[in-house]
Amino acid sequence: MRANVFTDKSLTRQAGRFVWLAIDTEKAKNAALRKRLGIQALPTYFIVDPADEHVALRWVGGATAAQLEWILDDGRASVASSSGTGRRGVAGPAEQALARADRLYGAGDYAGAATAYQEAIAAAPAPWPRYARAVESLMFALGESDQAGALVDLARAAWPRLRSTPSAANLASSGLDAALRLPDSLPVRSASIAEFEARCREVLADRSLVLAGDDRSGLYIALLDARENAKDEAGRKQVAAEWARMLEGEAAKAKTPDGRAVYDSHRVSAYLALGQPERAIPMLEASERDLPADYNPPARLAVAYRAMKRWSDALAASDRAFAKAYGPRQLGMYQVRADIFLGLADTTGARRTLATAIAFADSLPPGQRSETTLASLRKRLEGIK
Repeated sequence: MRANVFTDKSLTRQAGRFVWLAIDTEKAKNAALRKRLGIQALPTYFIVDPADEHVALRWVGGATAAQLEWILDDGRASVASSSGTGRRGVAGPAEQALARADRLYGAGDYAGAATAYQEAIAAAPAPWPRYARAVESLMFALGESDQAGALVDLARAAWPRLRSTPSAANLASSGLDAALRLPDSLPVRSASIAEFEARCREVLADRSLVLAGDDRSGLYIALLDARENAKDEAGRKQVAAEWARMLEGEAAKAKTPDGRAVYDSHRVSAYLALGQPERAIPMLEASERDLPADYNPPARLAVAYRAMKRWSDALAASDRAFAKAYGPRQLGMYQVRADIFLGLADTTGARRTLATAIAFADSLPPGQRSETTLASLRKRLEGIK
C-alpha cells in the first residue's frame, strides 16, 4: 500500500481531509492502542471520529486506489453523520444498518457486525454504491466469527454483482478458504471447493481487472491450499510455479527497492513450495543491500538457508536480523533460529533459544502478549531432549 497505492496521484483530493497516522504495532509503546483497536491482521485501516475516538470505519487488508477512495469517502460520511453534520436524519434503513455495522466492526464485535452488515445488504436498493464494501467487510466479520458456511453462501450470492470488480479477488479467495474450512462430512464441501477454485482462476485470467499484486498473490495462495488439501502434488507444484512467475513479474515492474521488496515474503513462500529455496537468495541479498535498516531481508534469508540446510549461513543471517529486529515478530525468528541449531545438532542451543523466546513472549505487554504463542513455545521446548 505504501509503495504502490498511497503514491497514486488520484488520491490527491483526500490528502487534506484527514489527519494521517501510521501505527507500528511491533513497538511496545503502541501495545495499548493495538489492544484497544483489536487489530487482527495487517494491514488494517481505521477512520477514527475525533469527537469520541470511536472507530467510524475499519478496513482489513490491502486496497486499490479506487477502493481506497470509497473507503475514505464512506468513513468521512460516517464521521459526519455521527457528529450531526451529515444526513443522519434522512438515512434509509440500509445506511442506518451499515453505520451500526461499521461501529460494531470497528469495536471488534464481529458477530454483531456480521448481523448488521447482513441487514444492510438485505435492505439496500439494487444499485447501492456501498454494496462492495459492505460485502467485503461482512466476509471478514464472518471469518473472524467462525461462520465458514455463511461466508461461502455470501461469496456465492455476491459473485454475479462483483465478478467484474476488484472485489472479485477477495470474493473468490475468501470463498475458497471458507470452503476448505467446511467439515469434511458436508456433501457440498467438494463442490464448493471446485466452484471457488474455478472463480479464482477466472479472476486471474481477467486481465481487465485492476488488482494489486498482493491480491493476485492471495488467489494463488488459496489455490495452493486447495491443491494441498486434495493431496494433488502435481497440481500444487503447477500452482506454485505460476505463483512464482506472477510475483517475479510484479517485482520486475517495481520502480523502487521498497516496491520490489513488497513481494519478497510471498516469493520466498512460492520458492519453498516449489522446493527451490535457492531462488530466493539473490533477491533477498539485493533487498538486504538496498534496505539496510530492515530486519526482514536477513530474517527471510535465514528461512531460505534453513530450507537449503546451509546452517552456518542461516545462523549468520539470523544474527543480522536480530540485530535490527524488535517486537512480537521476533518470536517467529526465534522459532527459525531453534530449527537452525537443531540442524547443527546443537540441542543445547535450540533449548536456550526457545527459553529466551518464552521469556521474551512472557514479558510482552497486553496487546502484544499471546497465550497461544506462549503455550506453543513451551510445548516445543518440552519436546527437545
